[in-house]
Amino acid sequence: MDSDLWLVVAVLLLLVMAGCAAVLLVRVFKARRLLLDAGVPLRSKALFWAAVVYTVSPVDLIPDPVYLDDIGVLLIALRALHTAAVRSGPDHEDEPADPK
Repeated sequence: MDSDLWLVVAVLLLLVMAGCAAVLLVRVFKARRLLLDAGVPLRSKALFWAAVVYTVSPVDLIPDPVYLDDIGVLLIALRALHTAAVRSGPDHEDEPADPK
């Protein structure tokens, strides 16, 4: 019974990680248009590409089987890219309307 419980926990953990990876992949593909935008600063674009390189590189700050540091670095870069896009102008679809 004990080995069955560990197997169920491992499968659930893998499913949760796969779900997080799928959501992250969708966010990365949505970020492509922001990388082509001339109004987004080069610093934010470079931060995004550095995070992508870190995510796929074999070097890790925290060697772990669940890639928590990789996901965290990529999420921070995506947030910085989105924030820079919102600050660059109102021509982005994801920006909320200004109530003024």
